[in-house]
Amino acid sequence: MDGFEPETFLWINFHRPDGGVRVWYAWTDGGTVLGDRIDGLALATGLDFADWLHIGDRYCEHSTRGRIAIQAYALRPILADVQNGVRGPEDRRDGLRRVIACAAAKTGQTPRPGVPRWLGVGPTLLNRKH
Repeated sequence: MDGFEPETFLWINFHRPDGGVRVWYAWTDGGTVLGDRIDGLALATGLDFADWLHIGDRYCEHSTRGRIAIQAYALRPILADVQNGVRGPEDRRDGLRRVIACAAAKTGQTPRPGVPRWLGVGPTLLNRKH
C-alpha cells in the first residue's frame, strides 16, 4: 500500500493457481473515512451500480504484480463526481440490465427490476453482509 497515494481505495484480486480469485479491499491513509462519506452521498442521491462503474472507471488505475491484480481508485475525484451528480450513460445502464437478465435466465432466476445499488468505495458498505 506504500506505493499508492493517500485517500485511495484498492480492489485487490489474488488469482489462485486453481483458477479461482480471492478479492480483498484496502484503503490508504484517509481512504476509509472518505470512502464511507462518498457511499453515504451516493446512496442518498440514488446513484446505482451503473453510476459506480462509470465513475470508478474514470479514476481507476490498473496494475499487476504476478498473480495479484490491483485496481486503485482515487477517492477525491470520485467524491467530486458524486457531489456533481455525474451519472453513467444510458447505453451502459442498458448493457448492465442485459447482462443481469442473461445471468438470471441462465440460472433460472428472475432479476429484480432496475439496476443494483451503488456497490461502494468505503469499508462500511463494501463489508456489509447482504
